[in-house]
Amino acid sequence: MISFPNTSRNYQVSKQSVCFWGYDSAFEVSFFVGRDMLERIAERPSTSEADLLQIFDTNRPQIQKVAAKAYSPRRGNYYPLEPKDF
Repeated sequence: MISFPNTSRNYQVSKQSVCFWGYDSAFEVSFFVGRDMLERIAERPSTSEADLLQIFDTNRPQIQKVAAKAYSPRRGNYYPLEPKDF
């Protein structure tokens, strides 16, 4: 089962995504939410990295719920969350 005790997140310019981490026992799992998905969640375009992080923070419970549903230990430790996941 995946949990999200670490509230850290960062914006990765190269991936145009906010990255956050979950843990399955001792295994760290990286999740990514793209700029386009964050804009869709917020129902508005974003203007900056800080704006995207704020959108993520505001919607963290929903995003983590989606991440937990998408997670499968057999898929590895890198999960880009896509529109189909939401």
